[in-house]
Amino acid sequence: MIILDTHIWVAYVDDPGSLPKPSLEAIRGRRDPVGISSISVWEVFMLERRGRLELRIPARVWVEKCERLALFHFIPVDNTIARLAVELPDPLHADPADRIIIATALSLGATLVTRDRKIIEYPHVKTLRLSTSRAGGPRES
Repeated sequence: MIILDTHIWVAYVDDPGSLPKPSLEAIRGRRDPVGISSISVWEVFMLERRGRLELRIPARVWVEKCERLALFHFIPVDNTIARLAVELPDPLHADPADRIIIATALSLGATLVTRDRKIIEYPHVKTLRLSTSRAGGPRES
């Protein structure tokens, strides 16, 4: 299973052309569901409210449509994930949403798909980094 970081989920659904073709294929070619942490839903609503994210439709409707897609499996923040997010070894920044997304991936033994440099460089989680250039493809680290 892979877990999508919030920005990757939004780009994949709302603007797949912004992701490199090999990266799109890595997500679309999955036989297992693509995991989305429920904290990413919270982030989408918060970003919309703060004016930092503009979707073509209201976030409430956008999330409801995503919930109906068989590709995505939404993973609630349970007690284990909450504990792991606090216990993550340093060095890691203090962003609670990122910590919960990383803990979600770790709890499931999943690979996290992200463009976030801080997460990519974090040695305790397996990542599939999406290249920012269209020529580059996914890289597992």
